[in-house]
Amino acid sequence: MSQTVKLVLEDGTEIQGESFGAFTSAAGEVVFSTAMTGYPENLTDPSFAGQILVLTYPMVGNYGVPGEELYESISKIFESDKIHIAGLVVNYYSEEHSHWNAAKSLGDWLKEYNIPGIFGVDTRMLTKILREKGAMLGKVVAEEDVELHDPNQENLVAQVSPTEVKHYGHGQHKIVLVDCGTKTNIIRCFLERDVELIRVPWDYDFTQLDYDGLFLSNGPGDPKMCTATIGHLQTALGQDKPIFGICLGSQLMGLAAGGDTFKLKYGHRSHNQPVKLTGTQRSYITSQNHGFAVDTDTLPAEWEMLFENLNDGTCEGIKHKTKPFFSTQFHPEAAGGPEDTEYLFDDFLKAVAEHKAAK
Repeated sequence: MSQTVKLVLEDGTEIQGESFGAFTSAAGEVVFSTAMTGYPENLTDPSFAGQILVLTYPMVGNYGVPGEELYESISKIFESDKIHIAGLVVNYYSEEHSHWNAAKSLGDWLKEYNIPGIFGVDTRMLTKILREKGAMLGKVVAEEDVELHDPNQENLVAQVSPTEVKHYGHGQHKIVLVDCGTKTNIIRCFLERDVELIRVPWDYDFTQLDYDGLFLSNGPGDPKMCTATIGHLQTALGQDKPIFGICLGSQLMGLAAGGDTFKLKYGHRSHNQPVKLTGTQRSYITSQNHGFAVDTDTLPAEWEMLFENLNDGTCEGIKHKTKPFFSTQFHPEAAGGPEDTEYLFDDFLKAVAEHKAAK
C-alpha cells in the first residue's frame, strides 16, 4: 500500500501524489527531462546532483533496473557509482517490471540510496509551470517537512568529483580527463579508441602532467564555482595541445577564454535536442543535461560558436579559430540518447595525433 506524499514548489504550488522509493523528505531544484527512456543512465548522471527530476514520459519503471557489470574497473551500465538526483517525480510508476537484464525495480533501487519518488503527478501540468516560470526550488515532503534548498549555491562539482588520480588503458595517446562529474560512457568512448586516460579531480593542477590532449568533463551546478579548474585551464589555453570539453567542460572553456556564462530559464534535459553546426545546414539530434550556457557575445574575437541550439538559439559549443580547442554543450557520448555526434571523439584524437606529429 503506497503512502501519500506531496511536491511543494517555491511559488507555493502543492501537488499530492503517492510515494515510491524511499519514504523520506528531500529538497532541491525541480527540473524536467523529456527523454523517453534511459532513467538508469539519467539517475546516475552526476550532472543531476541536487535536483528533483521530473520525467515527462508518462510511464516509468516498466523495464526495471539492470544489474551492475564492470568494464575496465568502471560501470558498464550506469554513468557513475550511485544515484545523484535528490528526488524523482513521475506520472505513472509501473510496479511490475519486465526486461531481460532487469535485476531490481526502480522503487527498490531508489530505496537503496534513500531517494524519494512521487507518482500520480500530472507531469504535463508541472512541466508547463516549469517552462513558464523556470526551474525552481522545491521539496518532496513525506512525514517531516524540510526547508527549501538551492543546490546551485554550493560547489556541486567538488561533491561529485573524485579525490584521487586514476589511470585507465595503455593506448598511443595520453589524455588527461578533468573529472568535474564525468559520465562513465565518456571514459568508455576513450578506452574504445586506444588511449591512455589519466582521470584527475576537478581542482587538480594537470598543467604539471605530461599529456597529449586535455579533456574537460560534464558536471553539475554553476561553472563559476570551479575557480581552480578555470585557472589551470587558462594556462592550458596558452599552449597548443588539443582540448575538448563537454557540457560543463564547454562552459569552463568559455570562462577560461574570457567569456561569460548564464543560467538558462529551465535548461536543456532530454535526448532529443536539435543542434546545427555553425556555417552549415547540417543538424544533429543530441542528448543534453545542463542548466547553464556560454554567452557567445562575450567571447574574445579569436573564439566562435561551433554549434547552435535550434530551439532557442543558445550556444551548444565553441571553438578557437586557430588552435585545436573545441567543446560541445551536448553529450556526444549519449548514454542515453542518440550517438550521431560520437565522431567528435575521433576528431579530437585526430587533432591530438596531428599535434604530436608536428612537434
